[in-house]
Amino acid sequence: MLKGWLWVSTFTGIAVITVVALPLAALAVWVLAATRAPTSPSPWRTSLADVGIVYGTVPWVWMTMLPGSGAGEVPGRMSLVPLRDLLALLDDGATFQIVGNLLVFAALGFFAPLRFAALASVPRILALAAACSVLVETAQYVLRLDRVSSVDDVLLNAAGAGLAALASRRWWRATATASSDRPRSAAVPGR
Repeated sequence: MLKGWLWVSTFTGIAVITVVALPLAALAVWVLAATRAPTSPSPWRTSLADVGIVYGTVPWVWMTMLPGSGAGEVPGRMSLVPLRDLLALLDDGATFQIVGNLLVFAALGFFAPLRFAALASVPRILALAAACSVLVETAQYVLRLDRVSSVDDVLLNAAGAGLAALASRRWWRATATASSDRPRSAAVPGR
């Protein structure tokens, strides 16, 4: 029992589970696309976006919610001065943590505009990612996970989602253009 728990309670374990789950994610895309085929104009794109959002976001959020060694014993800590933690990380050479923060909501930023037309703008993705990040940072603080709830994490998480949205922009812009170019059915007189 304890060995199984170690897989879900370490960064390495979560990374391994994520890699092992890739074929299941691919299968989920296929099953969703097959069941949506008759009703959706682009079942593969929609299915890939649905699974991509979940598969690419959940492991990162899971990692951010792992408790530290003093979880439950130490009070929550906050850092509300913008760029203070970021500059400290740069001084310490902790680029891995910066890159990790950029990736937390990157899948959401990449796939959400493809899935939801209402989110097909970089400012909306930035707002969504910032809101999600505030929820994560608040949960870390309230649950006393022995983590620092930092405004810099919110900024980096939102920036990562915004950059990912820019990376997928050509596809969601093409989708929006194609859907607006579709002919509308003519109104039937007398109805």
